[in-house]
Amino acid sequence: MQIRQQIQQLLKQEDLNFLLTNRLPRRWLTQAMGWFSQIEQPLVRDASIAVWKFFSDLDLSEAKKTQFKSMHDCFTRELKEGLRPVALDPAALSSPSDGIVGAHGPIEGGQVFQAKGFPYTLQELLGEEALSGEWRDGYFVTLRLTSSMYHRFHAPQDCTVEKVTYFSGDTWNVNPIALRRVEKLFCKNERAFLKTRIGGDGPARGQTIALVPVAAILVASIRLHFLDVLLHLKYQGPNTLPCNASFTKGQEMGWFQHGSTIIVLAPKGFALCEGLREGATVRMGQALMRWKA
Repeated sequence: MQIRQQIQQLLKQEDLNFLLTNRLPRRWLTQAMGWFSQIEQPLVRDASIAVWKFFSDLDLSEAKKTQFKSMHDCFTRELKEGLRPVALDPAALSSPSDGIVGAHGPIEGGQVFQAKGFPYTLQELLGEEALSGEWRDGYFVTLRLTSSMYHRFHAPQDCTVEKVTYFSGDTWNVNPIALRRVEKLFCKNERAFLKTRIGGDGPARGQTIALVPVAAILVASIRLHFLDVLLHLKYQGPNTLPCNASFTKGQEMGWFQHGSTIIVLAPKGFALCEGLREGATVRMGQALMRWKA
């Protein structure tokens, strides 16, 4: 335990942390981890999960399964039924994933922030779709998933996914240290943009919500249940994938291979729920934003 604490204290040194997590061959390491994590040999699997536990606060007591085929199987684990109740308030957007609240606040025209003093525009994040102005003067929340968290993400409301746009990119680490050093990091990394429209009979019916899963080092792979493709660094298919996939609030939409970030964009009329602040940990299903208009 003492060795683990010493290593964790060492990694808190910003220069060293940034060097170890960003100045290595990021794409090569990410692809190598994708291959290695799926090895089903028992000794490799058990040793990998043991090392993972040693360097993190991994807790598998909530997992639906007690045995895993590989480290990847453990990364993408399902949870026991009932552990993530979904906010029933029809005016509430529930959190699509477990995560730590990062930068959040009003969308100032078309500008948002990844960290204090590090702005980026919706057009840089979403491409030409941002020119529609649907999220102008709305609200955004950044949710960071650590490596030990539950990695699946879910529908924040009854909704229909109308389009998925995939952006191939880099695999910078998305921890707070990197966010304070690399400008427009989210706009540089591999990501997917899910355009969803709220359905049902709630007060926000018809409003457009954007979910932007952003990949990172060791995690450049995003699986969406409603698309028969795996979005990753080697994906060479079309950039825009039209779809018409309906989800009920809290229904699983997909997962990350490891852990990363989801940016939630809501139009004018939404506001962050009281009590949520930067650094707070939220769980999938917890009320994240509420329609106020």
